[in-house]
Amino acid sequence: MRVLVIGGGIAGTATALGLHKAGLDVTVFEAHPDTAEDLGAFLTLASNGMRALAQLDATSAVTAVGFPLTSLRLLDGRGTEVSHAPLGEAADPALRYRCLRRGELNAALQGEAVRRGIRVRHGIRLVSVAGGPDGVTARFADGTTVTGDLLVGADGLRSTVRRLLLPGVRPGYAGQRVYYGYTRTAPAPGPDGSITMIRGGATAFGYAVSPAGETYWFAREGGDPLPAGAPAAPTADARERLLTLLRADATPAAGLVEAAGDTVLVTNATELPPGTAWHTGRAVLVGDAAHAASPATGQGASMALEDAVVLAKALRDLPDPATAYAAYERHRRPRAERNITVSGALSRNTAGPATPRPAVPDERLLAQLAWDTPLSAVPPEPGA
Repeated sequence: MRVLVIGGGIAGTATALGLHKAGLDVTVFEAHPDTAEDLGAFLTLASNGMRALAQLDATSAVTAVGFPLTSLRLLDGRGTEVSHAPLGEAADPALRYRCLRRGELNAALQGEAVRRGIRVRHGIRLVSVAGGPDGVTARFADGTTVTGDLLVGADGLRSTVRRLLLPGVRPGYAGQRVYYGYTRTAPAPGPDGSITMIRGGATAFGYAVSPAGETYWFAREGGDPLPAGAPAAPTADARERLLTLLRADATPAAGLVEAAGDTVLVTNATELPPGTAWHTGRAVLVGDAAHAASPATGQGASMALEDAVVLAKALRDLPDPATAYAAYERHRRPRAERNITVSGALSRNTAGPATPRPAVPDERLLAQLAWDTPLSAVPPEPGA
């Protein structure tokens, strides 16, 4: 069975690794000319995402970049520590949260895919999809057409595959602008391996310090969305507005933003509405293309990695694409849409800050991700 994966980011490359492990013939098509897309932004992989990577045999490729996070501190607007607890499955080095740049993760996963013999084509942009009873054909901007048995749309929040197949579905603003930055100069006190979350009067802020002394930080600020086509770097007015809000609190946040200089990115927190279709005909969506959530829970990349494992198992175990896609959606939709709801509530400030506590792995999720456990042995959530 030949599978065309549209999108060579986290979701697409991880899905390719899973499908290849399941014995399918996979080619990845990526519009960006290289692996460094979104190099300036960073993310955290949670323990559930690291567990999914382990099932794809990709742990070592990813732990070669970034740095682990083992605890979470919560500070109030006065800089007082409210709580400090282990983060995720911190006792297992392979399952510890990991902080890394998005471009580093893309490059690590794509490098692993190429090492396994998976074809990854760069600089090729999808323009149309035509499906039939026996196959699906993708046409690209350079005039190339490629036909496969299945097509996976893993091309992110502004998915071309989703737009072509489901033209009425569009992501919407989730109520906050999100800033990302780095600094090597400002002090950011805190224990090693800890991510610090600050619940200030008007913002949410978080930072982590790498072993090399670089501070990675983000800030979430409510207000009107950035206009379409706005530059990735915030305007001077937007930056000063953020600093004014942060200076109102007695925390390290304002100093970190000031020290970042021009290396700051800003984007809208965006989400897809629950109930969006995930598959039609021989095409299926994964990751943000299917169920984008605001970044407030920090689960976007980890959810995409879970998708990769479950979709690969479904296509491995079930007799036809329609049955496999239905099983994939049945097992994944409740969890993914719960994340949309929870993350959206945090972004809109309609939910209070969560108190950090040790993660207790969900038994159903463990079974869904376990490569040697068929999906037929995993009961879906009630109502799924």
